[in-house]
Amino acid sequence: MTREIAINDVKIGGDRPLVLVAGPCVIESEAATLRHAERLLTICNGLSIPLIFKASYDKANRTSIGGFRGPGIKDGLKILAKVKDSLGLSVLSDIHSIEQVAPAAEVLDVLQIPAFLCRQTDLIIAAAQSGRVINIKKGQFLAPWDMKNVAAKAVASGNENIILTERGASFGYNNLVVDMRTFPIMRATGFPVIFDATHSVQLPGGQGECSGGQREYVEYLSRAAVAAGIDGIFMEVHEDPDKALCDGPNSIPLDDLPTLLKLLKSIDALVK
Repeated sequence: MTREIAINDVKIGGDRPLVLVAGPCVIESEAATLRHAERLLTICNGLSIPLIFKASYDKANRTSIGGFRGPGIKDGLKILAKVKDSLGLSVLSDIHSIEQVAPAAEVLDVLQIPAFLCRQTDLIIAAAQSGRVINIKKGQFLAPWDMKNVAAKAVASGNENIILTERGASFGYNNLVVDMRTFPIMRATGFPVIFDATHSVQLPGGQGECSGGQREYVEYLSRAAVAAGIDGIFMEVHEDPDKALCDGPNSIPLDDLPTLLKLLKSIDALVK
């Protein structure tokens, strides 16, 4: 059993029910972000599923120079602060440099270390020393047992409020696979584990100047991961994925989310 971590009124880990981390890939506008957050809150309240809202103020890891990155840290954090203040939701977003830690920690409840940065020791130390909960995504290039060393960096910096996230491993060109053994291996560290269901069906760089995705497989991987005993599930959602400014091909339509969450909740209850 993993330790239990409190993120305001959301508790993840231990024998707690499944937690959802969800939102659009990137902040497209203030109105769109609040609209998505309100819709997610309504869905999750109806199903009694704890929610942490996720949206990136800057998508620094883009396939091409022209890829949409978001409003930037200053304006993005203002929008996420409005989500917190108006809806009472805990919020999560990515940090990419040590300089971003302090301002991000003033707003965010969870600082997320992107997969490609999970071995950046100074970034992990700075995030850990902020005192916020940190969610560290496993790099596509790492084995699951390597994450114990990543988590140890945060622990050595005085922070044990750590969540680990699986988002698939590189398998050939423009493809990711998820090894279900990852979940018990990573949970053996004692920290809660989240499955990033939508990034795991991403095809990095698969459309030439942007990434592709196979959202039709999200349900199947999610069902398997929840059955394996994960603590939370991460999904990028959008009201109209085909018009999303980032990661549309692997995002779940908001209209499809309630049915999927109901199924995952039932599997989680059976397993736990």
